[in-house]
Amino acid sequence: MMGERTVMQEALFYGFSLEDHVPGDHLLRSIDRFVDLSSIRDHLKPFYSSTGRPSIDPELMVRMLIIGYCMGIRSERRLCEEVHLNLAYRWFCRLGLDGAVPNHSTFSKNRHGRFRDSDLLRELFEATVRWCIEEGLVGGEGFAIDASLIRADVDRQRAVPGSEGLPPEAAGRAVTEYLAVLDDAAFGGATPVVPKQLAPTDPAARWTAASRERAFFAYSTNYLIDLDHAVIMDVEATTSIRQAEVTAQRTMIERTQKRFGLWPDRLVADAGYGDAPNLAWLVEDKGIEPHIPVFDKSARRDGSFERADFTFDHEEDRYTCPGGKELRRRNRNFAMPRKDADKDDFIRYRARKADCDACALKPQCCPNAPVRKIMRSIHESARDVARNIATSDAYVTSRRQRKKVEMLFAHLKRILKIDRLRLRGPNGAKDEFLLAATAQNLRKLAKTIPMPA
Repeated sequence: MMGERTVMQEALFYGFSLEDHVPGDHLLRSIDRFVDLSSIRDHLKPFYSSTGRPSIDPELMVRMLIIGYCMGIRSERRLCEEVHLNLAYRWFCRLGLDGAVPNHSTFSKNRHGRFRDSDLLRELFEATVRWCIEEGLVGGEGFAIDASLIRADVDRQRAVPGSEGLPPEAAGRAVTEYLAVLDDAAFGGATPVVPKQLAPTDPAARWTAASRERAFFAYSTNYLIDLDHAVIMDVEATTSIRQAEVTAQRTMIERTQKRFGLWPDRLVADAGYGDAPNLAWLVEDKGIEPHIPVFDKSARRDGSFERADFTFDHEEDRYTCPGGKELRRRNRNFAMPRKDADKDDFIRYRARKADCDACALKPQCCPNAPVRKIMRSIHESARDVARNIATSDAYVTSRRQRKKVEMLFAHLKRILKIDRLRLRGPNGAKDEFLLAATAQNLRKLAKTIPMPA
């Protein structure tokens, strides 16, 4: 028998509780256990006026942003709609059934104002790191570092040649931010190389062809993670060049040491971080074991002897070739004393011409040069430390653990849907990367720490 038609009827009284309608296993319910925003009011208080109409509750806006980045809602307009309709979102935001949802424009006004002025998003991210430390998810023994390209919100068809510079009509907040960070190593000061293409709408974004796809404009998000549970210890936005990413690594390690008192024993990274100055900084300045492949261009493809075939004597400060002859910094005294290292921080060791001319191994050693030369970095001892570590079993383990940071980038792009930035300019990239890392740490807490029975 066909059922009767259901018609909604108005009731005189309702007994409705949001608490009862949010499932116990809902992700936001698990995240809510760790979200303590009681301190943000004191943090933001100096940036609010003591007079005028009361503003939107900053805790409400922060909770809404957490929902957006945890649930992969990229549009703030859509976020407001979802919070208005979704009971679990209302519960998380403490809105009840009749609480008003702020307009989407409120986020933009606060982002460009008091949120950035107070560095609120950095404070929020570091709060998640402290929560992870309190829950025992951070070991502090080993860290990993890596960077990933995120597309900028730029129309590549409107790009101009980098050699021409910005057109006179280029203007806007992103252009102003770019001009302000030209001397910053993270965005403008890391390299003197002129980019091939320049985007007038977001000039800080770097034209890159590092991926297998065709070239595009991008920023780099840099992650420093703890290897125990892949907790993100720090995040930094940079332009998409190797020098800036290496600089970001140093910034993040020092900031983690200062903010949380954590001094890792080892750092795991790929060969992009294996240049001699960076290895020296890790070994000599920070006392960190570099589980990093050495960036070395001494290999030869013509079958002749490589630098590894020569033996270095530290006490005598000399190389010995396979033929038993010596290579020294100087084979004679000069009237004008010469510097040991050149501008590129390399010391050159040379054999005697008479030794090379009489050597039977010359065709196999220096077939196209009168004498053999060996270039040795002033940081070669740090490179040797990294090479010795690369032969250990611990290094094999570290290489396997490095995949954890790559998995975080995959999660960032596929689950949180941050494969293209929505905001422009260096500050926009910083905001998005900080909120994304905050969401990932919160999801890590929610899924690692079980709900109380």
